Amino acid sequence: MRSTIPENPRGRKLQFNPAIFEERFRTIERVFAWEDMFRRLLLRFERLSPVHYAFKTLAYTMINLRHYG
Repeated sequence: MRSTIPENPRGRKLQFNPAIFEERFRTIERVFAWEDMFRRLLLRFERLSPVHYAFKTLAYTMINLRHYG
């Protein structure tokens, strides 16, 4: 990714580290892939947000238990 807006010479300098960006991007994409294994979350059957959030919490709990158990 490249910025198309020039930096402000009087402002603070942006600190961009491509290695940190790559690692964070991979981590976020991996979490989305794990979440996509649960069809109920992928298609969002629930109309109420608290119910959807509860299923999301349950899915993340199951993912964590799989890695620790």
